Amino acid sequence: MKKATSNYSRRNLWSGILFGLGVVGFIDETIFHQLLHWHHFYDKSTTSIGLVSDGLFHAFSWFATIGGLFLFADLRRRNSLVWKRWIGGIYLGAGVFQLYDGIIQHKIMRIHQIRYVDNVIIYDVIWNVIAAGMIVVGVILTIKTNNRHRTQEVSS
Repeated sequence: MKKATSNYSRRNLWSGILFGLGVVGFIDETIFHQLLHWHHFYDKSTTSIGLVSDGLFHAFSWFATIGGLFLFADLRRRNSLVWKRWIGGIYLGAGVFQLYDGIIQHKIMRIHQIRYVDNVIIYDVIWNVIAAGMIVVGVILTIKTNNRHRTQEVSS
């Protein structure tokens, strides 16, 4: 019984993480890549390569979103969805992806910048602070649901 509860608890979290990662990737791709034309996923080559890299990035975010929703549907079918934990997973997935993008891809790998302007640091700070805020919210929601599940397991 404890193992089953633990599995669904993890599944709630992973479903939210995949969905959050996919949604923030979709928003990034749609707004910054396609509508504003601020950058491509890979800007160290030609525009054609940049567009191909955008397509691969978009496909990745789409598969993450669909995978998260398949897990979500399974949780609903099993009557095991814990909304607060799932939403915590969304914040974690979105925040971790955005922070990875802002630190690793923008600054360490330098495969693209948010925007190619003189004061890019302002964009970087906003991007990474929002990411850290989402991670904090996700961690708080996840910890709160961890404590509730432990209490339920002990009482059963």
